[in-house]
Amino acid sequence: MASRTSKKSSKKGSSKRSSKSSKASAKGGAGRTRPVLVSKSAAMVSLAAVSGGELDRFVEAKEAWSEQLIKPTGLSASAFAARRPPASPAPEDNISGVGIGEKIIGGRHTGVMAVKFLVRVKYADNQIPPSDRLPAQVNGLPTDVEEVGTFRRFEAAVALAATPDPRSLLRPAPPGCSVGFQDPGGTFIMAGTFGALVRRGQRLFILSNNHVLADENGLPVGSPIFQPGFLDAGNPPVTDRIAELSAFARLQPLNTNFVDCAIAEVFDPSLVTNAIIKIGRPSGAVAARDKMVVHKFGRTTGYRVGFIDTTMMDVSVDYSIGRLKFKNQIIIRGLNGQPFSAEGDSGSLIVERDTARAVGLLFAGSASHTIANHIGDVFQALNVRLA
Repeated sequence: MASRTSKKSSKKGSSKRSSKSSKASAKGGAGRTRPVLVSKSAAMVSLAAVSGGELDRFVEAKEAWSEQLIKPTGLSASAFAARRPPASPAPEDNISGVGIGEKIIGGRHTGVMAVKFLVRVKYADNQIPPSDRLPAQVNGLPTDVEEVGTFRRFEAAVALAATPDPRSLLRPAPPGCSVGFQDPGGTFIMAGTFGALVRRGQRLFILSNNHVLADENGLPVGSPIFQPGFLDAGNPPVTDRIAELSAFARLQPLNTNFVDCAIAEVFDPSLVTNAIIKIGRPSGAVAARDKMVVHKFGRTTGYRVGFIDTTMMDVSVDYSIGRLKFKNQIIIRGLNGQPFSAEGDSGSLIVERDTARAVGLLFAGSASHTIANHIGDVFQALNVRLA
């Protein structure tokens, strides 16, 4: 979630589930094959009572449906914008995510584990052709359909002529502040969030997203990184180079992604601190868990508290380079009636509130849901650790 505006103008909601199940293999629409369904009633599986074997069944079901419904496009920005249809009840158009999580009925958490379908629009039952209805159960396991809107990488942007609200030039620069690259073509300005200070050996780096520091694979290693990002620097800009792009996990338009991350080496250790604004220094890292209470500080929404809804969601996310597939991502929802994040918060480090341990790296979302990479995957992809 970085923020960007271009001089050029630079979802799939929820289908209702059918009460019917298929026989051994169902087809939905021309040439669309569906995973096997079972006609018996779905078991109500309590979150607290899930055994290893039961979890394996959920994972198997999730993997099968993700393979069918979450597919990258790999199109160029102009082609992607031109071909993207309005959301329709067809699952291949409307599904944003497939994972495992708690079943929610009428806004009430039930304590029941389900195979979850995240949709751009949740259509009324009479608006969905029978061939496009999602199952009420998969191999005897309950399912749930949740409306999330369209997932996009979070990057804030405005037209060059506009004057954004200022984000300060801070020295030492703390995680949570505005950072970004300078567009070599000069067609847009952008800003994202400095997530954490990390190290490899004795070298220090700013951690954020590929799309915040490397422009979706578009910039060469060695490109300058500025704080604040040019979107927040005013006109004339008040900003300065703080680091240079060192490495990034390449985004894969045609294959499955696990992370959207990059690092930029800091010119001088005195220019940065490792204490996140309003949160402080992370105390380490830990694996994300369902219902974990987390917080973050981002360039746009600042300090927000939320909870982890699920840790195993496969999602499709809109980028300038196409609609990309990400596997086994963390989904977070805000507490206190507030969204957890917005455009420009991309790159924020997500931290367990009770222990101050890092759990994820924020990179995308919608108005209601935030998506993050598992922090262990990020550290492994970049070969870094917290500083």
